[in-house]
Amino acid sequence: MTSPDLSLPARMAEKIAEIDRICAQARIMPVITIAREEDILPLADALTAGGLTVLEVTLRSKFGLEAIRRLRAERPELCIGAGTVLDEGMLAAATEAGAQFIVTPGSTRELLLAALDNPLPLLPGISSASELMVGYALGYRRFKLFPAEICGGVAALKAFSGPFGGVRFCPTGGISTDNLQHYMAEPNVMCVGGTWMFRREWVEQGDWTRIAQCSSEALQLLA
Repeated sequence: MTSPDLSLPARMAEKIAEIDRICAQARIMPVITIAREEDILPLADALTAGGLTVLEVTLRSKFGLEAIRRLRAERPELCIGAGTVLDEGMLAAATEAGAQFIVTPGSTRELLLAALDNPLPLLPGISSASELMVGYALGYRRFKLFPAEICGGVAALKAFSGPFGGVRFCPTGGISTDNLQHYMAEPNVMCVGGTWMFRREWVEQGDWTRIAQCSSEALQLLA
């Protein structure tokens, strides 16, 4: 755990601390896009059975907001974030639906500014030092590196650690059991995001046992 940045406003410092808490709980954060409404609860239960209790539910499908509402109401023990938030309207909708944190695939100044006045902590997506610096100037110190493997992977994280010593990341995109341990070994990585533990065909077939097993095996690699 890094020391708090005392130069930051108290509200931003609190949000950073909340992101740190969420990511420490997660270690591995499933990034879920719901294709069928009937999959919402069984998929969440399978991931939970495997030990994954922090879920990023993307707004890529028409069921995203409903999934957040239902999980917050019916699985209150889970920590549910909203992913693929692209603009202020989606930020407001995700907040209203009950999301506990917000994740974006990229960063615009408008969205970063809007999130400063939003009660939820934001994990902004970045893929370059320039994008990171835009967020840094506004007080952000926690970012999603996306798409991680394409934009440099572990090598990029090592490079960022020099000029951005107080920044930490949740790399997402191209993470699997093959490279999971390499990412988590980096000091500036809080947790990783991914989808490998619930392949589309497993969800379509309702193979919840396999999803739970794959989730558990991934966590065991970090033991």
